[in-house]
Amino acid sequence: MKTIVSTLLVLALVGGAMAWGGFGLYQDFLATPLQLEDDRAVYRVREGATIRGVAHDLADRGWISSRFLFTLHAYETEQQNALKAGEYAIEAGMRPPELLALFASGRSIQFPVTFVPGTTFREALAAIAEPGVFEMVLGDLADEALVERLGIEAEHPEGWLFPDTYLFDRGTTDEEILRRAHARMRRVLDEEWAGRSDDLPIETPYEALILASIVEKETGRAGERPRIAGVFTRRLEQGMRLQTDPTVIYGLGDEFDGDITREHLRRETPYNTYVIPALPPTPIALPGREAIHAVLHPADGDELFFVARGDGSHYFSATLDEHNCAVRHYQLNQPCADLRQPEPETETDAGAAAQDAETAAAGT
Repeated sequence: MKTIVSTLLVLALVGGAMAWGGFGLYQDFLATPLQLEDDRAVYRVREGATIRGVAHDLADRGWISSRFLFTLHAYETEQQNALKAGEYAIEAGMRPPELLALFASGRSIQFPVTFVPGTTFREALAAIAEPGVFEMVLGDLADEALVERLGIEAEHPEGWLFPDTYLFDRGTTDEEILRRAHARMRRVLDEEWAGRSDDLPIETPYEALILASIVEKETGRAGERPRIAGVFTRRLEQGMRLQTDPTVIYGLGDEFDGDITREHLRRETPYNTYVIPALPPTPIALPGREAIHAVLHPADGDELFFVARGDGSHYFSATLDEHNCAVRHYQLNQPCADLRQPEPETETDAGAAAQDAETAAAGT
């Protein structure tokens, strides 16, 4: 009997020692920094990856000493099913628990996509096409196919992406990126339309988007947007043509070489607002929230004209005579004494710079 008790005691002591040794080994593993070759590394957790597969890969790279203990820690902390796909930035000094927590957090490396206000839909597409970062699945789809694919409730995709900087994981498709920017534009437009001023000459959110795209192209300065929107609003109310050069340029497409001519201003296209008596059929660019807000809250006043001063600002006029004077003064270098003292400079429309007194006489 004494022999049996002694044997059990010895086994208990050995088992305890082994357990204590195993516990110490486990604690040492958790406290040991990853063995990286450099100060930084990138690790990609693939879609559908398992904790055992990741542990094996980390051990094969030599970053951790035991795939078993890494997996054990995942189960102990109930993170075995918490891995989120993505690329992760690994820093020297990081320990296995921190690495596992990072993989479970989803704080992966993000790649920016910037859609600039005033650029076109096709230019936005080009901003996505960074080799090796995003997946291109849309190819060279025509506009009609694109609006159907992206769920845009319009016949043309122009203007329907909200300009901003977005962050995405590597491998995100161009379709996912465009859908996100479109959904953001839809929300912003709905919010701004709900708070619009009364008695506007535009009747739908889409008309607001069209006019906002024109305001966006006319000026990048916040202080001028409501004022320019006010000019266009009064022109629409009075049945005047908008006569804005950015619409002419958009209608010319690839033909435009940087110089707008009188022949361009007279050419009949669906976008030539020197010819058509209303808004163009679609937006001409991506408008930001400020431009949308401006056309839905245009500044009061009596101004019907504006012309580029050549320094990034506009001169606004209420009468054609004053406008013609401003055109001669700012565009033709012919001093005109009848101008008012100009307000503090604000940015302007480069397109109006091409007009001379003859074009202005048509009501620009």
